[in-house]
Parts: sequence; C-alpha cells; structure tokens
Amino acid sequence: MAKREFKKPRMEERDEFDKKLLEVRRVTKVVKGGRTMRFAALVVVGDKKGRVGMGTAKASEVPMAVEKATKAAKKNLVTVPVVNGTVPYEAIGKFSTTRVIILPSKAGTGVIAGGAARSVFELAGYTDITSKIHGSTNKINTVRATLNALKDMRTAEQIAMLRGKSVEEL
Repeated sequence: MAKREFKKPRMEERDEFDKKLLEVRRVTKVVKGGRTMRFAALVVVGDKKGRVGMGTAKASEVPMAVEKATKAAKKNLVTVPVVNGTVPYEAIGKFSTTRVIILPSKAGTGVIAGGAARSVFELAGYTDITSKIHGSTNKINTVRATLNALKDMRTAEQIAMLRGKSVEEL
C-alpha cells in the first residue's frame, strides 16, 4: 500500500502593510445595449514606518476592485521622512485644484487632518501633524496632493549628505 503524503497547512501570509479603503464609487458606461455598471476603489496602504502608497482600480465587483487597487497601491509606494512622529518642515502639496498644507506639530498634538489626508498620515506613521486642505476635497486629489508634498521632503541628514557636509554645517 502506498504511503500517503500529507500537505503542510498553508501559513497565512502576513502582509507588512496596513490598508485602508477610502472610497468605492459606482461608475456607469452607457453603451448601445444599455448601461454597464462597474466599481472604482481608492485604497491607501502603509507600513507606519515611513512607506505609504495609493492605488485606484475598477472592476465589475467591489472585492475585485479593492484587490486590484491594493496591488496598485503596493506598486506605487513612496518613502516619506518621519522625524519624531512629525514632518521635518512645513510643505504644500498640489494636485489639480487641491492644495494640502502640512505643518509639523509638537509631541502629543496628534493627527489634526481631515478627509483622506488623515488616512495617509496615519498609514505613513505620523503621530503629531497638522494639515489643512484648500480647494477641492475630492478624495483622490487630496491623497495625491498629500503624497506630492510628502515625497519631496528630505531630512536634515539627507540634505547634508547630498551637499557633502555634516549636519552641524547646515
């Protein structure tokens, strides 16, 4: 009699990123035969250690759209500087008509941000930060403006290294 082989139980793959579903929209395309409904999802992923990304995707079912958006977000990761739980200096991010103003805050302030920007800050690992959104508060534009402001930031150490100087010389 042949020896039976047992398969090892699959280890549940633990993802290093937390994800947050910000928006699911029903979108419609009008074709000759009528309307075709699909779903568009906006997902932000981050590891709370300075890496954050956003993704959007469309599919005929909501779970498929969310899964595609999550994959897209993991491909579009950016590294952002986190200095003592806040940003190193104030910055303004722009995308379309949305402007996001980001300000560093003292320890214990918390995340003071509205809308989709709050999710980006929390998933990036910021604990003390203040922001204000001007213009359009569309979630996709807000996330893109926030990421535009964060990805251009550098710490004092990074700037000193680029210039070939020490931090004290700056």
